Amino acid sequence: QVQLTESGGGLVQTGGSLRLSCVASGIIFSRNHMGWYRQAPGKQREFIATISSSGTTNYADSVKGRFTISRDNAQRTLYLQMNSLKPEDTAVYYCNAADPYSVRGPFWGQGTQVTVSS
Repeated sequence: QVQLTESGGGLVQTGGSLRLSCVASGIIFSRNHMGWYRQAPGKQREFIATISSSGTTNYADSVKGRFTISRDNAQRTLYLQMNSLKPEDTAVYYCNAADPYSVRGPFWGQGTQVTVSS
């Protein structure tokens, strides 16, 4: 059974920082391309950042220079360091796992709420 469990969300003031974590089970973590997405109320889910199995990263323009995605394969954990947070970053943040060598997935976590107050 595949599980992606996000944590680290919360309420923070504008300019603050948060670090999100996503612990994975039931997948070959090191083989998966991992990503973070977010969904604000009334909006579509949007791409934030991805990190490939080899460590190549990609970011949405809206978070470039403020957010950093990283992974610890030994701990089967994906991270998102979020700095200089803005009210428009308020959303539910989701972890995503995609194995290019498997027909299963992609898989999603249940999400963690991030709220940035102005």
